[in-house]
Amino acid sequence: MTALMDATVEQVATLGALTDSVVEIERTISSLQAARDGLLALGSRFALDVAQQGGHEDFGDMALRTVAAEMGAALRVSDRTVQRRMAEASFLVEQFPSVWQAQGAGRISASHARVIIDAGAHLDDAADRDAYAEQMFGFAETESPNRVARMARRVAERFQPRSIDERHQDARDRRGAWMKDRADGQAEFGLVGPAALVHGAFDRITGMAKGVQGAPGGDNEDAADPRTIDQLRSDLALDLLLTGAPAGHDTPDGLLATITAHVSVTVPVTTLIGTGTTPAELDGRVPIDTATAKELAGAASGWDRILTHPITGNLLAVDRYRPSAHLTRHLKARDQRCRFPTCGLPARDCDIDHHQDAALGGATTLENLGDLCRRHHVLKHHTPWHVEQLDTGVYAWTSPTGKVYLDRPPPQNTVTFTEDDTPPPF
Repeated sequence: MTALMDATVEQVATLGALTDSVVEIERTISSLQAARDGLLALGSRFALDVAQQGGHEDFGDMALRTVAAEMGAALRVSDRTVQRRMAEASFLVEQFPSVWQAQGAGRISASHARVIIDAGAHLDDAADRDAYAEQMFGFAETESPNRVARMARRVAERFQPRSIDERHQDARDRRGAWMKDRADGQAEFGLVGPAALVHGAFDRITGMAKGVQGAPGGDNEDAADPRTIDQLRSDLALDLLLTGAPAGHDTPDGLLATITAHVSVTVPVTTLIGTGTTPAELDGRVPIDTATAKELAGAASGWDRILTHPITGNLLAVDRYRPSAHLTRHLKARDQRCRFPTCGLPARDCDIDHHQDAALGGATTLENLGDLCRRHHVLKHHTPWHVEQLDTGVYAWTSPTGKVYLDRPPPQNTVTFTEDDTPPPF
């Protein structure tokens, strides 16, 4: 048992007071950051006004540099950094004023504001931006930035005048790869391509890395590979690019080449049959074009197909060309990520947890199972935190101080809206 299990009533009360104080300070910091952004945006506007006043509109950038240099010298910060912050602040204040105001009022943090803006930056119409932001505030007030980012991409998609299929075709034209020299004899290799392929490639290389970590090595059959997952991903990716096979880092049994990608594609039934326009989604994160979704949902063996109702968004079925355990697939499709409040680790990387321990008679059923990352799985079993699953997969977590936090399964991105529809509660 942990020391916290033996905490006195007074110590638990102290923890509650500390938590409340940290929350209040964070709200104050966010409000001050919003005030700073307002002043930076005002500085940017001031520079442009001065340039226009003198009839030197073409020197607007020089005026911005002048103001940035003044502030940078006073702050002991690079004027380039200040000018970048001025541009970001101006975008926030001018393009998303309601987000800026919500941050200033302490409703959301600066991190929440950033992910809302990033997801909606492509919206050209001011009314659409305002409506999109308004839909996000309720969710952002109760969830962590990583979860808000995923939901923000979904909500912003509803206000896009062009379909994901049209934008995907344009975006494919911008695919590419690059190399950038780094210090100490290193170099960086990156690429941009269709999300389905990139996610699949990353999932496969991660599976290979885990395979190497778990393989016996050298003269000592129990020796574990000392490299981290990131180091192994890098080594294996270069292996594959240079040789076409993971020859330099394969397991003794030569199993890495047999590892295939495993990614979930969520598709509304109406989209699959060609009568709907709601985008399919990859791993509950990224919208993908309809053609790719249909191909993956129909034939590829390494992809879960998650079919949902087009109006309610309810899960209808999870299937595969070569299916694995049905209950596991259903859980991964329902939970999408770790079910501890604020955690965003994908469900495929989580443990399946029995809420009531199987050793104590807990049933292996949907109502008694859920996805928890290893960190929060351990937290549940070895600290005073405990969880109860309510109806429809809602989790009620109780903290050591007695506070209850609800965590709801993420909604599937498959609900069709009309102009008069109000989205269901998040």
